[in-house]
Amino acid sequence: MVTTVEGTSCSAAWSVFGWLHSGRDSLQCRAMTIFTGLTSGPADPPAPSTERLRLAVAAYLARFKGSSREHTESDLRCYLAWCAEHGLDPLAALRPHLELYIRWMQEIRRFKPSTVSRRFSVVAGFYRTCVLDGVLEHSPAEHVRRPAVPAESPTLGFTHLQFEALLTAARQSPHQCDFALVAMLGLLGLRIFEATSATIADLGEEHGHRVLRVCGKGHQGRSGPAAASRRPGIDRATGPP
Repeated sequence: MVTTVEGTSCSAAWSVFGWLHSGRDSLQCRAMTIFTGLTSGPADPPAPSTERLRLAVAAYLARFKGSSREHTESDLRCYLAWCAEHGLDPLAALRPHLELYIRWMQEIRRFKPSTVSRRFSVVAGFYRTCVLDGVLEHSPAEHVRRPAVPAESPTLGFTHLQFEALLTAARQSPHQCDFALVAMLGLLGLRIFEATSATIADLGEEHGHRVLRVCGKGHQGRSGPAAASRRPGIDRATGPP
């Protein structure tokens, strides 16, 4: 029988991430009542330790740093919120619970397969770390079926004319940073978090060329050329108002 832990487990999950979402998400969670037959259990099972769950979460997040930690924390928070809504102790979850979590993401939240796969990978990593640390004997995510993700992204980029129109609109914008942002994203090929975290101090010169130093994934630094076509926008954004 699949067991849940009421009361204490819910408060344990909420206490680890006190800012877990409610409101709209809680309404969507109610649609999962069709699965209550699978998630019923004893009225008074052993109460889990909030500190034990908090330590397990901290140990997993400690494996990451920077933006990777923030993104991992966000995805794990979604799972802990789901557990709290259903009165489930995350450290007592079984494979059927995780199958239901995937169905919830697919059928209730209607996430894309790539989003479902990414978020569940975080959950699987959390349980794998729990096994490594001796918190759990085995991972409940080990044999969960994951959604198929296309090898190529279905998202289409701008055509040449569309990007030219975007550049023109950004150049004519009264906000001085708009053109610089579009130029960095479209011409330098920066990720959004790389562009938004760049500062004036990151501008410099190497071998006589003006460059912009950015910090990518995993805190890997790299430099991109701030060529003549990008410089007006960058100079406009960094110059005096």
